[in-house]
Amino acid sequence: MPSLGADMEAGTLVEWLVKPGDEVKRGQVVAVVETQKGAIEIEIWENGTVDRLVVETGRKVPVGEVLALLRAPGEAVAAAPGAPARARISPSARQLAGELGIDVQSVQPALPGGVISRADVERAAAARKAAPAAAAKPAAPDWHAQMRKAIAAAMSRSKREIPHYYLATDIDVTVVSGWLAAENVKRGVAERLLPVVPLMKAVAVALRAVPELNGFWVDGAFRPSAAVHLGMAIAMRGGGLVAPAIHDADRKSLDALMADLRDVATRVRGGRLRGSEMSDPTITLSSLGEQGVEGLFGIIYPPQVAIVGLGKVTERAWAHHGTVAVRKVMTATLSADHRVSDGHRGGLFLAALARLLQEPEKLR
Repeated sequence: MPSLGADMEAGTLVEWLVKPGDEVKRGQVVAVVETQKGAIEIEIWENGTVDRLVVETGRKVPVGEVLALLRAPGEAVAAAPGAPARARISPSARQLAGELGIDVQSVQPALPGGVISRADVERAAAARKAAPAAAAKPAAPDWHAQMRKAIAAAMSRSKREIPHYYLATDIDVTVVSGWLAAENVKRGVAERLLPVVPLMKAVAVALRAVPELNGFWVDGAFRPSAAVHLGMAIAMRGGGLVAPAIHDADRKSLDALMADLRDVATRVRGGRLRGSEMSDPTITLSSLGEQGVEGLFGIIYPPQVAIVGLGKVTERAWAHHGTVAVRKVMTATLSADHRVSDGHRGGLFLAALARLLQEPEKLR
């Protein structure tokens, strides 16, 4: 069972999409798991052949527990269940696992393929204790209440453990707004770009200048990410919020980003997301301009180290080329982890974002 966020302790397996003997490829969706944030499609991380489905549908499974066994390509005999590969685990986490009686082979690291940390062991221990109690409750789950509880736990952890610092700047977005309006006039209704799309691309590209905002704090150290997987905060029907990843946002065209955003938003509101979309975001972008919010300071979602906030576009008197004119202005904010970066580096990021929005044609 993969970890689909810092607030996840367990998930209920609701559907298998493969059976023993099926060949699978990395990235293929093989199961559906119900979490506090809805139904999540679980992808496989290796090529091979399904040897055995260990967990039956309907069971609530702690993070890190084995769901199925896989044979590597060309492997004729199933790997012995009693001899799994040795887990990569920090010494302190291994000691803690021994003290708590946790099998390290059942612990899932926060990042796929990463080193198991003390926090991962603590999460697995908490999930093991919580699972029997949860299974004993026959009443139908209140998913909205569970989601609010999960969000509260993650945000409380963030504010307790992460030394946030906050920056804000007003950006003249007259040029990018005009460019977008002219671009959309040339397009059919179905091909038009939402105003947030060039902002997404600008945020992703600006991170190249300040890579310490893009990555994860894991096991007491920062782990930068070579890729920019932009977590887009999206409201769910019935309440709640998720921030699934738009993968490689800095490398995609505006049209590709628009297609990805439309696809993921549709599936969020339909309650159907993929595991990688929930676990992969390297930074989160929250835009509340459509709700009339002029500025917001987000709380970092661990193990990420930064979140960007964008407010609504307003018309203001603005000094421009030696005169005062009415310009379109947007407030951009940054909440970042002071263990990894500082205000100077955060300011460079916001300055880079502002510069990119003055040349929108280069964001294509």
